Amino acid sequence: MATRKNPLFDTATTLGKILVFLGVSAICGVLVAGLLVPAAAVSGSAASGSIEFFDTLPAELKVDPPNQTTRILAADGSEIASVYKENRTKVALDQISPFVKEAVIAVEDSRFYEHGGVDTTGILRALVSTARGNRQGASTITQQYVNNVLNSNLAAEGRDEDIKLNGVNKGVGDKLREMKLAIALEKEFSKEQILEGYLNIVFFNRDAYGIEAASRFFFSTSAKDLTLPQAALLAGLVNSPSAFDPISNPENAKQRRDLVLTLMLNQGKITQADYDAAVATPVETKVTQPKQGCAYASTAPYFCDYALHLLENNPAYGADLAERQRLIYGGGLTITTTLDPKAQAAAQEQVNASAGANPDKWGAAMVSVQPNTGKIVSMAQNTTFLPAEGSFDSQVNFNVDKLDKDGNDLNGLGGAQPGSTMKPFTFAEWLNEGKSMNTVVNAAQRRYPLNFPWRNTCGQVTGAYNTAQKALGAADDLQNAEPQWYRPLSVLEGLYNSINTVTFASAAQLDFCGIQKIVDATGLHGGLPADGEPNPKINMSTLGNLLGSTQTAPLTMASAFATFANDGKYCEAIAITSVTDQTGAQLPAQSTNCRDAVKPEVARGVNYALQEVLNRGSGSLIQPRISTRTSFPIGAKTGTSNNNGSTWVVGHTTGLATAAWFGDALGAQDRSGQNITVNGKFYQGIDGYMIAGPMFSNFMSRIAPAYGTEPFPAPPSNLLNGGGGTNTRTPATTAPRATQAPAAPAPAAPQPAPEPSSNGNGNGNGNNSGNNDD
Repeated sequence: MATRKNPLFDTATTLGKILVFLGVSAICGVLVAGLLVPAAAVSGSAASGSIEFFDTLPAELKVDPPNQTTRILAADGSEIASVYKENRTKVALDQISPFVKEAVIAVEDSRFYEHGGVDTTGILRALVSTARGNRQGASTITQQYVNNVLNSNLAAEGRDEDIKLNGVNKGVGDKLREMKLAIALEKEFSKEQILEGYLNIVFFNRDAYGIEAASRFFFSTSAKDLTLPQAALLAGLVNSPSAFDPISNPENAKQRRDLVLTLMLNQGKITQADYDAAVATPVETKVTQPKQGCAYASTAPYFCDYALHLLENNPAYGADLAERQRLIYGGGLTITTTLDPKAQAAAQEQVNASAGANPDKWGAAMVSVQPNTGKIVSMAQNTTFLPAEGSFDSQVNFNVDKLDKDGNDLNGLGGAQPGSTMKPFTFAEWLNEGKSMNTVVNAAQRRYPLNFPWRNTCGQVTGAYNTAQKALGAADDLQNAEPQWYRPLSVLEGLYNSINTVTFASAAQLDFCGIQKIVDATGLHGGLPADGEPNPKINMSTLGNLLGSTQTAPLTMASAFATFANDGKYCEAIAITSVTDQTGAQLPAQSTNCRDAVKPEVARGVNYALQEVLNRGSGSLIQPRISTRTSFPIGAKTGTSNNNGSTWVVGHTTGLATAAWFGDALGAQDRSGQNITVNGKFYQGIDGYMIAGPMFSNFMSRIAPAYGTEPFPAPPSNLLNGGGGTNTRTPATTAPRATQAPAAPAPAAPQPAPEPSSNGNGNGNGNNSGNNDD
């Protein structure tokens, strides 16, 4: 049975009301010496017994800045996106309309400039009203500010459950503490500082904290430009943002606004004419709905998401993910990135054009870096970050690894099989061992049995190509695209025509340990975790990796090729150049981190060969041009996986390196790119130059000249001459052909015949290999 209340003490009875009145009045008697005088006088009244009692109450109040909106900027200072826990933009008091200040004081605390933090007159009035059965608040603006600061600090610490709300979970002790802190606050801060703090922290609705955010949300204007009726409406919202919401409750909002205007008139803050004009103004809003987060980025949502993941994974921003996210999403940071909006727009245009309407959801991605800094200039893919009707949507970033080097999530696809874009690294070791690129090797050899005498001073080479020994685990015989390539060829010709048997014939004369060292030094690694490693090494002792079997991210490939452009120095990719908090203090960001990776003469030799890929090799139809007939110094390599489900072009000028990829983004490259129709065009098999190629070519034609297209330094003569080769001409900078760089998705010029897969694999079973030549 429910316990019955004693009617003697029931506050609904007259006696109960009197007892409540007397009890609370006793508390006020204890406090009255501190409450009846302004804060300056309170500081001189410490001898009072009542003040001594009051001083025993807790006085901690950490006035930290409230949650602020964090902005992510491109390299030119333009905003990419904003993120926040609470949508708030701090503004100075002189940047807030005087109407706002007068309206808020009129309705919330008319004696604001007279009391010392707590308004005794208001308390007594509220007590009398409560004793009569009508509840009435008595919190001053200072008290409200204290309450908001306390709750904001709790929210910043992730302690939302401890937040105290008036009339909900706030007791007498909480109220006394609030009073104490209000008086202490007024000893330390001026009225103007308190009012500014209050207007920047107060809640208006779930999408607007503070007067600036509220102004932009409800009226699409700034706080300094609010009109009198707009200011009065927002001032009236503070009491009950839901009840007086002008969008959902316009009639209530008008009544509340007009009450505020009446108070302003009665207190002499506005004239009768001002009042009459304001109350005659209809309640009209012009809502600007904030769209926070990288999903709503003005450009480059995937780059934006990548940059945020870098900060979320950085222990300098907090001991754990929750602490880092509180700082990032509530700290009012300004994050300046490396993104070039012009380059990003060009990249986005190309990837969007690659597959058109794309009902089969083929993926396209392109990323560019500056060779001498590692700065990521652009990062684009042909998907929408948010679901939309008829679109290919994905929140996975096709350009980056799945995890970072410490095993933290990057939300990346983890890459794709790079195919023949791995061949330049074997070629680099050929030059590194002092061999001439014009040395002729036996490209007719197609069988490499399990006992073939490979040389590896770091370990053993695994895998084989030998149909006759297939029962022992060997893969099919090594294949080229066409029969005329099974003959003696120079190593240079083998690279620019992408001949698989030349890569193997040259590797047969090399130390695999040297190939491994070059691959590692240029930053190449697997994009998917394996064997407990988030970014596993690409094991070049596994034969299939000579032809690109291990999934590798486009950003990794672009950075590796940038090493050759940078005369042999590898620079780690970076996305964030500066982070400042709301006070302007610098927080940890990324900086250029370069190292010697390959000898300069080796890099120059590779650049020579990669230019020939575009001059007369597998990429001859996609050479970028400034005009119809004029090209510029640029090198690249095409690549295609065994089943044509992953196709590439990776290349560079002296000032910009770019990786373009097109393929299966849904099934980890399991889907075949053969006998398919893309963008209205049928392909027997997609090769690198066909779709990724035009993406690369058109982008570099537009953007590379702005980053520098100086001639590459010539390689030393010993790497060019000798070995029975005769092809030593200097790569042309003006191509003889009149064919322009084709528009995506397919080249306008006649297409060379696609080359079949070589079906080579380092583990000997023919599966999971990525080594089609093209």
